[in-house]
Amino acid sequence: MNKYLLGTAAIAGLLLASAPAQAQMELTIGGHTKNYIGWLDQDTTAATEERNFDMQRETEIHFNGESTLDNGLTFGFQVETEADSNDDANTIEESYIYFSGTWGRVNLGSENGANYLLQVAAPSADSNIDGIRQYINPVNYGITAFGALPGWSGGVPGNTADSDGFDYDNDVTGVSEKITYLSPNMNGFQVGASYTPEVGDAGSTTPITSGFSADDTVGDYGHAYEVAARYEGVFSNFGYAVGAGFTHVSLEETGTAAGAANDDLQEWNVGLDVDSGPFGVGVVYTEGEQSQVGFNDDNVETFVVGVDYTSGPFKFGASYFTQDDETAFAATDLETDRYTAGVVYTAGPGLSFRGSVSTIEHDSTGTDADATSILGGVQINF
Repeated sequence: MNKYLLGTAAIAGLLLASAPAQAQMELTIGGHTKNYIGWLDQDTTAATEERNFDMQRETEIHFNGESTLDNGLTFGFQVETEADSNDDANTIEESYIYFSGTWGRVNLGSENGANYLLQVAAPSADSNIDGIRQYINPVNYGITAFGALPGWSGGVPGNTADSDGFDYDNDVTGVSEKITYLSPNMNGFQVGASYTPEVGDAGSTTPITSGFSADDTVGDYGHAYEVAARYEGVFSNFGYAVGAGFTHVSLEETGTAAGAANDDLQEWNVGLDVDSGPFGVGVVYTEGEQSQVGFNDDNVETFVVGVDYTSGPFKFGASYFTQDDETAFAATDLETDRYTAGVVYTAGPGLSFRGSVSTIEHDSTGTDADATSILGGVQINF
């Protein structure tokens, strides 16, 4: 009996002793919800018709935990989930841990790489529509003439499914498991590097049953590395940010089957954003190279220029996006031009109202698809 009481007391003591250590981890819940309603007019095939008035939404919930040791080491984790899961096979989008200190920061897990994290973006009309990553896309490409072209994958034109739409984020490795180092900000200068053991490995969700990824698979992309640099400063009353990044993804084995990849994949970008008082202007150029058997060529070139003007809680913006995609379809290229103008009103911390007008034009060797949209949105960050 005494042994039982002593054992119970020891367990209780251990639990009480561990409680302060657990309480030191600060747990938070955040995220955003982007809700849009609007009007669309687009080209369709003869047997189909678009809905002119509709709604779209994109919502994420973020779970964070962070703590700092007495020696100054900060450690934590972040998990991002897609709350609107109709288009997401896996609702967990990102899941990673990190360590940081005066020496910089290291991310380990399912997270975007250095090429994206340090990429410079151009000003936009509404960053959800024409920003570095597109969150809201009203155009229904499934009912356009692109659906009949070889290489169509559904969603948006291209030889691989692209859930981002028409944007310019350098995230070819996506949220595959990776190691990323970001240096401290040294008088405005920062560098970063990432290593991905296996592109397409996005979470190790079944480590017991699946084990490590296979290697030397025909037509499969394997490891990847990324490097990037960014500098922000002020010169003669002009604030500016300039950056560049590069990603290289290695092909494991070549193959002869139609559609099998036959070359390494590369993606790089340069960007410049300049601000003077309430005015801002920026340009971004990015290029990707990916050869595939059965496809026309291997380059995707994208150029973006944007301007904005801020007056109190209002930000007015406009952008021009142009892209020449030589791998969009098996036999034809795809040329895209998009013009967007809009306004964002920040009502207070975490709440903004957005409105935009956008027209996008596609040309693929005689196959055209144009669309014009007027959208109004409410974004809540929490």
